[in-house]
Amino acid sequence: MKVKVNGKQPNSRNCFVCGLSNRFGLKADFYEMEDKSLVGLFTPKEEHQGYPGRLHGGIAGTILDEAIGRVIMVTEKDTWGVTINFEARYRKPIPLERELKVVARVTKNANRYYEGTAEIQLPNGDLAVSAGGKYMKLPIDRITAADADEEEWRVVLSDHEPDELDV
Repeated sequence: MKVKVNGKQPNSRNCFVCGLSNRFGLKADFYEMEDKSLVGLFTPKEEHQGYPGRLHGGIAGTILDEAIGRVIMVTEKDTWGVTINFEARYRKPIPLERELKVVARVTKNANRYYEGTAEIQLPNGDLAVSAGGKYMKLPIDRITAADADEEEWRVVLSDHEPDELDV
């Protein structure tokens, strides 16, 4: 189902998942959707493999955790999710060198925490990995003393930003 993109979330300099200057990172882009979900697009490379030609399961877990940790920002702009617990279920091998999609949603939103789910979809739409977790809500200054400008935390647009995505 096609859903309208409402905006793009910031990338940073060195984050393993979204960092644009991290030479080993996934360089994922995250989009806030009209239905309040979050869609991340990423293309795993050879350095992200576990078995030859397959994405390492730990890296799959990493991007799922990142997506659930970010999805709260769709509705609460200055809130970050810090993992309390996380569980993943691996269903299909994930190829390298192909654009993949991670979709995250908030499933329960309480005062101090929230729960969410995420899944990695293969290029043909098949479900490869699903995950769920519980996350503490915190402002960034309670998580790190790093300066957002120094970390280059900003929205970086490309020439081909999507207007809508399949969710």
